[in-house]
Amino acid sequence: MACCQLLPSMAIPLKSSFLNGSSHQWLRLSESTHPVVLIKRRFSVAKISMSLRAGIVGLPNVGKSTLFNAVVENGKAQAANFPFCTIEPNVGIVAVPDTRLHVLSDISKSKRASPASIEFVDIAGLVKGASQGEGLGNKFLSHIREVDSILQVVRCFEDNDIVHVNGKVEPKADIDVINLELIFSDLDQIEKRMEKLKKGRAKDSQAKVKEEAEKSALEKIQQALLDGKPARSVSLSEFEKDAITQLCLLTMKPVIFVANVAESEVAEPENNPHVKEVIKKAAELNSGVVTISAQVESELSELPLEERTEYLKSLGVNESGLGNLIRETYGLLGLRTYFTSGEKETKAWTILTGMTAPQAAGVIHSDFEKGFIRAETVAYDDFVSAGSFAAAREKGLLRLEGKDYVVQEGDIMLFRFNV
Repeated sequence: MACCQLLPSMAIPLKSSFLNGSSHQWLRLSESTHPVVLIKRRFSVAKISMSLRAGIVGLPNVGKSTLFNAVVENGKAQAANFPFCTIEPNVGIVAVPDTRLHVLSDISKSKRASPASIEFVDIAGLVKGASQGEGLGNKFLSHIREVDSILQVVRCFEDNDIVHVNGKVEPKADIDVINLELIFSDLDQIEKRMEKLKKGRAKDSQAKVKEEAEKSALEKIQQALLDGKPARSVSLSEFEKDAITQLCLLTMKPVIFVANVAESEVAEPENNPHVKEVIKKAAELNSGVVTISAQVESELSELPLEERTEYLKSLGVNESGLGNLIRETYGLLGLRTYFTSGEKETKAWTILTGMTAPQAAGVIHSDFEKGFIRAETVAYDDFVSAGSFAAAREKGLLRLEGKDYVVQEGDIMLFRFNV
């Protein structure tokens, strides 16, 4: 089969081909290649990388590193009772829990099932004054700029044996400390950028229009920040958003507050007054909330898989907080999952809501998008009820979708392309 080399351990045929287990011509991926690690480009339709990164932040000793260690296989972050235990950010890839993947794999009799993934980044604890260099200061802030979303862990448990950096558990105050430091950092960056724009002169009319859009956006955001509101609360045109993208403003990033509760409260967190405080504050900031017990997640990670369900039932819950956390992150970022399924492999792929079939194909490889012809598509429920692509085709459940088709959650797709 004639092939061209694209990436290490990855090749694709030079002629029209289907991407499916029953096809004669295959996109070949090495066993070690992960779909999310593989794709590092950013799509023009949105400002979020397909190599999804979520930064775990919070004050010292709120449970960040404990949570990171629990949810990331072979996590190496330290967890200790003193501030700044985490200095350099620890990074780990976590498989996205999805029962549909294994159902499809069983139906297709796939040799392997490859889940989508999310990259968690455990960032050092922040303290008041970080924007002026306190604690780890700007080093902490620079790490946040590199993530797509922020998971702000908020301590909602009492424990006299674990020191709170401010002396008492007070979620609203903790949230305000971090938010204000992010605001101060953004204000400083905006002021520097506006000064530079005043000195510079656009070389052509197109550059001038972009420059004016950037100035307009910065002025709007600056006023919001001075009022104590995050940049993401400001209404901007798409052109204005594009003009300031390179600044990677901290308060522009979507936030999920992770209310960290004690093991005894994991079944009924709504009764925890600290959790109620976090929910109220999150509503004010248009952010998501997930309740989780880092201690429970830590204990789960040490148990054999077959014992985890029983342990959760003993606590009065049906699943770990990890699934909720990832689902909330996907929802906040406007992400969807589609699948490819065949005898060799069933794989979940992460895309942005609103992506068309060619763009979804491009998540696998850019040549799939460039040479897109059509996509044979079956809805998840239809595929399961039919039992195979062939059966779905016979029952009229398989659709031929073109370049304008917007991929739906759970679609099983087989791409036809030509390069």
